Amino acid sequence: MNFIKKTFLTTLTLMIGFVVIAQEEESAPAPTFGVSGSVDTYFRSTQYAPGTSFANLPGFAMGMANIIMSYEGEKSGFVADLVFGPRGADAVFNSPMIGVDGDPHFYRSSNIVNQLYAYYNVSDSFTLTLGNFNTFLGYEVISPVANFNYSTSYMFSYGPFSHAGIKADISAGENTSIMVAVLNSTDMTEMQDLTGDGDISGYMFGLQLGLYGQYINYLGGGEAGVSQIDFTGGFNLGDSFFLGINATTYSDDDDVEFSGVALYPQYTFSDSFALGARFEAFSEDGLGAIGDISGDGDNTSFTITGSYSSGNFIFKPEIRIDSASDKFYTDADGLTDSLSSFLVAAIYSF
Repeated sequence: MNFIKKTFLTTLTLMIGFVVIAQEEESAPAPTFGVSGSVDTYFRSTQYAPGTSFANLPGFAMGMANIIMSYEGEKSGFVADLVFGPRGADAVFNSPMIGVDGDPHFYRSSNIVNQLYAYYNVSDSFTLTLGNFNTFLGYEVISPVANFNYSTSYMFSYGPFSHAGIKADISAGENTSIMVAVLNSTDMTEMQDLTGDGDISGYMFGLQLGLYGQYINYLGGGEAGVSQIDFTGGFNLGDSFFLGINATTYSDDDDVEFSGVALYPQYTFSDSFALGARFEAFSEDGLGAIGDISGDGDNTSFTITGSYSSGNFIFKPEIRIDSASDKFYTDADGLTDSLSSFLVAAIYSF
């Protein structure tokens, strides 16, 4: 009888152990592999465009094809983000500068890489990421899917696009986050000797503090001695009304300075239609951003964009007006202090 009891208890214990292990295996998330991305194209009414990034080609034009492959495991994963087309080429303009056999006109294949990084979740609140990733500064991003306006701001265009380095993301509470990073010089997928002195030690330091959806960002260092402080955030002012905010200031050892502030009011009329605007004031000194001959001036721009969506398709008509403090622009009649244009964009995300 004792033998039967011991056998029964042993069998019961083993069965309970197998059930617990099975439950633990079932509760652990299964690794996932995903493919996503977008395609965008547009028509611009005039060949004259402001000096901001993307959407600057006249007539019917391509944006880019964006293909994002990702793998997410229980503790680690990766993202490989590839871009093709004019918008993609502009986004990775410095990736890399080294050409084939020393010729900078023949780029290696990494000039289609927008992001390429691996990450490891040290804990539920601590993640390490190593590789090339889009910037943490600013309200706007490279992908047209995530921006409300199709054209981009001056602050986004002349701030960093991407960084190569290592970063630590730390959750310090339900509404608080901290990011610390060591990076190559801005937009340098591969560190370059910009000064010709054989020194490539110009690493940069990045810091972000997030509080209740508002972010204060800092980027400093590099061979150019950059110092940039940026605020990005926004507030829901009702069930259908959102106000985004971005402000930045930049300076470096080459006596280049710029600063700006932008407001992004957006109103959602229905599940398929929304209307948004961007009001931006931008000042520069030594940058040459506003127009063909500007190196020191001010600019204000007003952009209003409609967004109609049907499934994965987004249609965006947009009107933009730029006004400068002097005749920094060029149009059909020569130098001018203002530009206006109309465009329509079609975006498909998957």
